[in-house]
Amino acid sequence: MAEFESTIKSDVSLFYEDKGVGQTVVLLHGFCGSHSYWKYVMDGLTSYYRVIAIDLRGHGQSAISEESFTIDDMAEDVKLLLDSLEIERATIIGHSLGGYIALSFAERYDHLLEGIGLIHSTSYPDSEEGRKGRDKAMENIQQNGMEGFIDELVKKLFAPQNIHPFKGEVEFTKTIGYSTKIQGAIGALEAMKNRVDKTRFIKGYKKPLLLLAGQEDQIIPPEKTFVSEGDHVTQVLLENSGHMGMLEEPQAIIDALKTFLTEMKQ
Repeated sequence: MAEFESTIKSDVSLFYEDKGVGQTVVLLHGFCGSHSYWKYVMDGLTSYYRVIAIDLRGHGQSAISEESFTIDDMAEDVKLLLDSLEIERATIIGHSLGGYIALSFAERYDHLLEGIGLIHSTSYPDSEEGRKGRDKAMENIQQNGMEGFIDELVKKLFAPQNIHPFKGEVEFTKTIGYSTKIQGAIGALEAMKNRVDKTRFIKGYKKPLLLLAGQEDQIIPPEKTFVSEGDHVTQVLLENSGHMGMLEEPQAIIDALKTFLTEMKQ
């Protein structure tokens, strides 16, 4: 594990875990998560690849700026971290919010990428209803803190049939969410609310692209993930997952990533 001091703002630092050797794979977690979301995936990949799992700004053990920020700023955080590690080429895999950042990174720094993967994520912007939901969530967190907000959020993250059988993972997800810095959560909500439509970009993207969705996802349904087709696109549907496939069906995600990364080199 290591900590990286970003040069974007003096008070922003990123925490990350760096394991394994070989082709570099960068894992970006979702909203109110941390690099620990990827615990099983990292274990399954580090025998074959160099895997770097990052705590996004304001999440996990990373710091937060008091200033507002955008998805592009979060992508720039990742760029500066890769620069500091002297990584010239990588594949970025982003879960939910992490997928929005992966798309921003690809649009800005395509020459640094082997390919990208969107895990329970989408290229579409928020709908008007979604934007109002972000405002309500920001107000709720500002007034009441993280705990109640996270309790309600986590109910929607897992497939309904998995809530009780995956009680340990549900509590694990809550614990991570509780630790999210209030300003980090509010800043990320604002950044997601203001993100722009990347659908045209992703449909024109020609490098290897992994699109993975959960059949039972109550946050981002599969049709919002599967927005591009072609020989370079791999679509994977997890039939027994909601929005947290890395915890609900980790082996399926590990297998999908191994196949995607192997075929990328052929």
